[in-house]
Amino acid sequence: MASHRVEREGNAAERASDPCWLRYERIAETLAEQYRYLCGKLVVLGGSPILDSAREELVAGISSMLGLSPVLSKDCRESPSLVLASDSEARRWVDQRLWQQLDEEGYVLKTVDREGGSTLLLLGKTDQGALYAAFHLLRLMQTGRPIHSLSIVENPKNRLRMINHWDNLDGSVERGYAGGSIFYQKGRITRRLDRIRDYARLLASVGINAIAINNVNVDPEACRLITGSRLPDVARLADVFRSYGIRTYLSVNFASPLWIGGLPTADPLDPAVQRWWRERVEAIYRHIPDFGGFVVKADSEHQPGPFTYNRTHAEGANLLAEALRPYGGLVIWRCFVYSFQDWRDRSTDRARAAYDHFKPLDGRFHDNVVLQIKNGPMDFQVREPVSPLFGAMERTNQMLELQITQEYTGQQKDLCFLVPQWKEVLDFDTYAKGKGSTVKAVVGGEIFPYRYSGIVGVSNVGNDPNWTGHTLAQANWYGFGRLSWNPDLSAEEIAEEWVRLTFGHDPQVVETICGLLLESWSVYESYTAPLGIGWMVKPGHHYGPDVDGYEYSYWGTYHYADHKGIGVDRTMKTGTGFTGQYFSPNRETYESLETCPDELLLFFHHVPYTHRLKSGITVIQHIYDTHFEGVERVEDFIRRWSRLKGRIDRERYEHVLKKFREQRENAREWRDVINAYFFRKSGIPDEKNRPIY
Repeated sequence: MASHRVEREGNAAERASDPCWLRYERIAETLAEQYRYLCGKLVVLGGSPILDSAREELVAGISSMLGLSPVLSKDCRESPSLVLASDSEARRWVDQRLWQQLDEEGYVLKTVDREGGSTLLLLGKTDQGALYAAFHLLRLMQTGRPIHSLSIVENPKNRLRMINHWDNLDGSVERGYAGGSIFYQKGRITRRLDRIRDYARLLASVGINAIAINNVNVDPEACRLITGSRLPDVARLADVFRSYGIRTYLSVNFASPLWIGGLPTADPLDPAVQRWWRERVEAIYRHIPDFGGFVVKADSEHQPGPFTYNRTHAEGANLLAEALRPYGGLVIWRCFVYSFQDWRDRSTDRARAAYDHFKPLDGRFHDNVVLQIKNGPMDFQVREPVSPLFGAMERTNQMLELQITQEYTGQQKDLCFLVPQWKEVLDFDTYAKGKGSTVKAVVGGEIFPYRYSGIVGVSNVGNDPNWTGHTLAQANWYGFGRLSWNPDLSAEEIAEEWVRLTFGHDPQVVETICGLLLESWSVYESYTAPLGIGWMVKPGHHYGPDVDGYEYSYWGTYHYADHKGIGVDRTMKTGTGFTGQYFSPNRETYESLETCPDELLLFFHHVPYTHRLKSGITVIQHIYDTHFEGVERVEDFIRRWSRLKGRIDRERYEHVLKKFREQRENAREWRDVINAYFFRKSGIPDEKNRPIY
């Protein structure tokens, strides 16, 4: 494989970026002395770019935390020492029954007693596994865990653990809230690969193994990323990611044969089109031998697709899959497909679209096609039900799409820790094969024999020095990676782990920031759209309240509020029939007004404002109460954060305080706009006589 020199640009200040959770700060001397016993000597067996990355990370982390640079050696006979190895070199260190338990990316951390002292083994089934073992050890040391008697065996629960970037060649980022692209500047791929390497380190540290580096809305210029003029630059990025076990993918436009290929059609059944894609793929693999494949958004929101030629999505996806198959490449085909709607017609329902389009095609996709399904049936709202498409296709690979970037959840201005939301999605029981058919089991390949499956997140990273715009938004990035590796981790575990890695071990700091993170989703939900109704945001940029902003558009994002009530009737009995897409008993739970969870009530039912929730209060009073309480809880965030002054560095303290003050103003605007709207609509006053305008 080609090797490219890392070119550094700009001065030192420009290169400096937040180390996030890889801070490797000095450890207290008592604990450091225990660690030094095992970390004074590092033995690396074998050589590869990935093992080199693991070695460099161990040396950097140990040196920084312990004030001791480990002696490097290839002699594993002496102890105490760390031994890093993979494949055949690693196999001889462990019982073969244990070795057989490891998946391709699995690893072992094990302390063994030997003559002369102890040896800590970091063993991977592959080089990637060894890299993940190294990061696991460093995470244990950063969080102050004992390492003298380890016996850890880890396998990722998901085969694909992917990040999608919505970056454009002009340097902008669609739905990006942390500055411009880290990949592109003024129409070209950046030559500043030092920051890309830092990014790859951060991704690998949480187990990410795939990345798509350009926007799914692929414009004509971005189409050229798959051409000879652009591929050498893409290959430079791929080289960096490869050294951290990450495969590079590109988003492609279905109409590329017309736009850049000079063909009169992009019909997937046309032999010339098929030949054109084969030639493009062959050229890509000449430059990037381990290229991952294509991500495709087709027949959605003005993007071209197979419908243009009266072909199915299976025929469209299989066109690309056949071209990629000889090289082991995948097609990640997004299921975000829906028709524009007439707001006057209540029989249509955007929520039904993904299931209606894709369920009839089960079994017709090639086995190197993976359907990428958003967590909910609409579009990353603060609250919506789980998409009924999960588990509905037994013979078609599926993966879960989450949005790390906070498009509808505060845009990295407002704090909204999304791991609790994602946990609800992952733990949701689809009943696809009876009780226990959770989403995490479906996309983890446990329920159906999917060849490829997993989890993908839409990146929240940009070129801001702190990567995510809001320092605390780094927790979403970290949490996504940890959940994609192990969806059984709790939100509490992930929050505490991230806080300790990022801010240290001061008990007040840990308790305060963990509390803020874990409460923040419910706080954001409380002052924005109520009871699962969604949207109500300002059109275009989606930040801030506008109750009717999308109510009369063709996007299908309606709430149907009138003077009597609010909500969308999606029942089989009287509505759009969306509830019928779920397996029982979810179907019956959502169909019935009595059993539908209150937090999703208005997603599934149109009810009067006087309808009483299970809490006993009316819908209208719930709207008033939660929006007042939301502002109060943000004010409490400010008070709690202010108590940390002097306990964390001034720069990050002041940055987060400023963000919380901005969030308070946003929450006040939401409160006043939403409450005024529904008071004027319903004519029903607040029982507590609070000011409504």
